[in-house]
Amino acid sequence: MGVSTAAPDEGVSVVNVDFPPVNALPVQGWYELAGAVRAAGADPKVRCVVLTATGRGFNAGADIKEMQRTDGHAALVGTNRGCYEAFAAVYDCEVPVVAAVHGFCLGGGIGLVGNADAIVASEDATFGLPELDRGALGAATHLARLVPQHLMRTLYYTSRTVTAQELYRHGSVWRVVPREQLTEAAMELAREIAAKDGLLIRLAKAAINGIDPVDVRRSYRFEQGFTFEANLSGVSDRYRDAFVASRSSEGGGGE
Repeated sequence: MGVSTAAPDEGVSVVNVDFPPVNALPVQGWYELAGAVRAAGADPKVRCVVLTATGRGFNAGADIKEMQRTDGHAALVGTNRGCYEAFAAVYDCEVPVVAAVHGFCLGGGIGLVGNADAIVASEDATFGLPELDRGALGAATHLARLVPQHLMRTLYYTSRTVTAQELYRHGSVWRVVPREQLTEAAMELAREIAAKDGLLIRLAKAAINGIDPVDVRRSYRFEQGFTFEANLSGVSDRYRDAFVASRSSEGGGGE
């Protein structure tokens, strides 16, 4: 359980997330993920990082139960900062990051894959931001990197999800494969990237980030301010309480 790192192939580092039952990450989990991705990218032997997850789905966002059982705003602030660090770690990783997505990718999961360099998904993968239904806001910055603007807004306002195949048609998913082929498909792409010169691939990552039209760190931080405003108004607690009550047997949820 937790975040682990492996090196199955030369030049490739695999960072795996495992927080049962649904990969809804606690505050510390986001920081662990950020640290693992940053460390992998800083390793001069690594030329590509693969981000994977164990269990029912890739990521269900933040652990809402942790927020609800913590007095005051400490868990909310910790979650905001932890998500910010994890998303930034993926974006700022010195080498390309390939996200291997299966099952659900919700809330914070969108922040991770939206900042990744490439996405390989299984046929059962779904992507979405249920933030409004959870009393939160955020990660529209990252959803906008996966779908066109008007679709992003519609998905955000409705809390609907889209399939891996739909994202493939929009060009944001590289390949869609059967679930049992996901790991190998992600590794195949990672090996192709890792075959490049280590210095050149790092320069390429820095150059591509440098020409991005949107500063994803600043944009996401701006969104987070509205999440805190929603909490101060009291509306967030009502939605989180209702969500926790309806999912008490499963634990966690999207942020």
